[in-house]
Amino acid sequence: MNVSLLSWCVILLAVLAANLPFVNQQLFALIPLSKSAAYRKPVWVRLLELIVLYFLVGAIARFFEANIGNAFAQGWEFYAVTACLFLVLAYPGYVLRYLRKSHA
Repeated sequence: MNVSLLSWCVILLAVLAANLPFVNQQLFALIPLSKSAAYRKPVWVRLLELIVLYFLVGAIARFFEANIGNAFAQGWEFYAVTACLFLVLAYPGYVLRYLRKSHA
């Protein structure tokens, strides 16, 4: 596959994964946590989902990199920058969930 195409796939996957915890009330959008319609997922569960999804996207990106050619070893700086980027990508979902005014 084209390197540029795989790069864009990883970026799109990261954007979707970063916003996933904020757009639904289920765990990883698959497992319902409560049958109550008024249930709201706690913030710590959303943050835990965000961390797990960060590592999942990283593993997929690493797999793509290994299939293209040599996978390069990364230092802590790389992981610090990508974690911060993942948090920035999660900002639209956070705004929609917590900062948007409710019209009710």
